[in-house]
Formats: sequence, C-alpha cells, structure tokens
Amino acid sequence: MTTEIWASALSLTGVALGAGLTALSQRATQRSAERAEERRLRAATSESRRAERLQSVKDFLARAQEAERAAYSRPDSWGEDADWRQRAGDTMTALWIAERHMTLLCPPALDAPARTYARALNQAVWREIGDTEVNEHLEAAKTAFMATARAILSPPTDPERDPPDPGER
Repeated sequence: MTTEIWASALSLTGVALGAGLTALSQRATQRSAERAEERRLRAATSESRRAERLQSVKDFLARAQEAERAAYSRPDSWGEDADWRQRAGDTMTALWIAERHMTLLCPPALDAPARTYARALNQAVWREIGDTEVNEHLEAAKTAFMATARAILSPPTDPERDPPDPGER
C-alpha cells in the first residue's frame, strides 16, 4: 500500500511540476511577445514621425523654391507690378507657414537654420540685399539648412552594416 501512495504522490508531484514549468514557459513566451510588439510599435511610430518630418521639410523646400523664383522675377521698378507684389506676398506667407510647421514637427536643431534661410529668402524677395546677387545671398543659409535637415532626417545607421566613410573624419 505504501508503494501505491508513493507512486501516486510522485505522479501528482510530476503533474504539478510539469504544470508549473508549462506556466513559467508560457509566461516567458508571452513577455517576449509583448516586448517584441513594443519594439515594433516604437519602430513604426519612429518611422511615421520621420516621414512626417520629411514631408514638412519637402513642403518648406517647395515654398523656398517659390520664394527664390519670386526673388528672381521681381520687377526692377518697385511699384510697377501690383500682381507680382500680391503673388510674392502670398509666396512669403506660405513660406513662413511651412517654416512654423517644421518648427512644430522637427527637432529644435533645425529651427535656427530654417529661420535664417527663410529670412534670407524674405530679404531677397523684397530686395533688402543691396547689389548682392540672389544666389550669392542665399547660398550660406541654404547650405546650412540643407546640412542640418540631412543630419536630422538621416536614419540611424547600423555600424556593422554601414561602416563610416574613411573620408568623413
């Protein structure tokens, strides 16, 4: 009789131990799946934000190009073309709105270069640049903006997959 009790006790202990290990295994699997889902959501959110930032930079650049076009097409005599003044005013308004949109969406490092570039465009459109050529006046501000935007929008690289260019040091 004691053998039967021991056999039943050992059998019950085996069932309890198996159930416990199964529960631990399921919990570990569940936690792993939850962590993987959190990583996936973070990656999706990050990519969505990057796409939104990229679009705001594209919008700003489109408006900047319109402003540059307006600066080059400005009539020599200030008061002659009222239609040009209206179009230029509308263009500059759209540029300033796009600049503020970027301020809301992009990291603060892009604020100053975007504002500087927009001011340079504003000066070029309204001819507050004296005898300086438009492209010469805009070059430094445009270059600084593009370099900062490129750095902000570049996805982080995997050092093993994309080794740094030896010439970049």
